[in-house]
Amino acid sequence: MLTFEQKQAVIETFPELKRKEISLKRVNYHFNDSLYEKTIVVEKLHPNGNGFVFVGDLLRYENEVNDKGLVNIRDYDEQQLREIIEDAIQYLAEEQEEEKPTIELWSNREGDKLELAFEQRSWNIYHGENLEEAFGTYDAAKEYLLEEGFRKKN
Repeated sequence: MLTFEQKQAVIETFPELKRKEISLKRVNYHFNDSLYEKTIVVEKLHPNGNGFVFVGDLLRYENEVNDKGLVNIRDYDEQQLREIIEDAIQYLAEEQEEEKPTIELWSNREGDKLELAFEQRSWNIYHGENLEEAFGTYDAAKEYLLEEGFRKKN
């Protein structure tokens, strides 16, 4: 685990983040160029090493994120901390495009049909109108479908 000072040193290598001291000797780091209302990337970094990084709904962190879109970085090493901050900044700097989703049709031998759709940064598998699974990458979704006996329709 990195110390408070080590975490600050890593965070402060990102010139786009601005430090703001808050109560109880804690520190927030803001990304003022955020395209969204949310500007805090690193939240409540505490001298005991605890703190949070905002990742919103990025599927890469789906097993770590809380309901506010925050990941606890208490036990993160330097590389993990750099990666999550880079992801957070990119997340806040990217404008979500309102495009039609990419849709592929898949079927199995029994005639069951599924749709694979790219929507809002994730690959979603639908059975009719019901969401069955969601994946962070196309390859993960494709692997799941193939393992379940589905093949892409041309």
